[in-house]
Amino acid sequence: MTTLGTLADLPLDYRQGLTSRNLVPLWPGLRTVLPPGRPIRHTQPVLWRYADIRPDLLRAGELTPIEKAERRVLVLANPGLGLDNMQATPTIYIGMQLILPGEMAPNHKHTPIAVRFVIEGDGGYTLVEGEKCPMEPGDLILTPGGLWHEHGHDGSGPVIWLDALDLPVLYAFEASYVTEGPHQSIRNEPDASQTRYRRAGLVPYRSLDAPRKAYPLLRYPWREVRESLQALAPVTPKRDAVQLAYVNPETGQECMPTLGFSALMLRRGETLNLPRRSASGVVHVVEGRGQADIDGTILAFDAHDSFVLPTHAGVTLGNGSGKKPAFLFLIDDAPLQRKLGFYEVFS
Repeated sequence: MTTLGTLADLPLDYRQGLTSRNLVPLWPGLRTVLPPGRPIRHTQPVLWRYADIRPDLLRAGELTPIEKAERRVLVLANPGLGLDNMQATPTIYIGMQLILPGEMAPNHKHTPIAVRFVIEGDGGYTLVEGEKCPMEPGDLILTPGGLWHEHGHDGSGPVIWLDALDLPVLYAFEASYVTEGPHQSIRNEPDASQTRYRRAGLVPYRSLDAPRKAYPLLRYPWREVRESLQALAPVTPKRDAVQLAYVNPETGQECMPTLGFSALMLRRGETLNLPRRSASGVVHVVEGRGQADIDGTILAFDAHDSFVLPTHAGVTLGNGSGKKPAFLFLIDDAPLQRKLGFYEVFS
């Protein structure tokens, strides 16, 4: 590796002249932006415990009415990236959102994509372009960039869900903004996407000749995902992950353009080594307990906890129970990396 010159090697008057003309020499900082072998990481493999988050979120419900918050959210911020930057990883924003009975989180649309993964509660729903999507624990609901969406609650007790957005990417592009709109009218086909795409391999016949919708399926019920994982487990070799990807039912591609979503089942007593990847990710624990070893950092997790997988990390997941499976929901930026041409999986 070539030994590069430093700033101290340059005369002071030369450096000051460059600064006055808004110029910077590359070679003293080249190894910072192009390090040898693997990237320099600031993202930490941090874990957020739901048992700690939930009381603060409920208190936020007491302290701040929905009219003053618009979206009542506590952001899971990675300390390695700076808490004020509101990033779980360099590309992924994660928040925990609360809505109380009778409340409406007002209608808006924004440039970042977003998904909602429901943690607890009954009676919550999301309206997306007039389609009413029920929010049951474990459900994944898409609110793609540019589509109108709002949230409501006509049940009892708190409803809490996890938000995942590509907000850091859009913010870095200076392309992130929101537009507010009037309350949506509900169409006559509530949860229509789930009615039309009930079974894998079957699509409405008229869709064969119609223009393809970018987001034909908006809600992925957890009860069906869980059943599918359990059916897949017995035919999956012990060394392989029992894992399902959330995809567009008409194209088979990722359901969102920049972030990927999958569900993973850890069998009873299973220890699983994930392949090292260039993608960063966030894991949310749907059910169960266990332990994650992330480049030597040990994180013990329980139901509804969330933790970070930095880029290029070696990851081992262990189910802490010999009697019950554990179920995990994974968010990653692999779709964005694939589109940009630098996604890698290492043996």
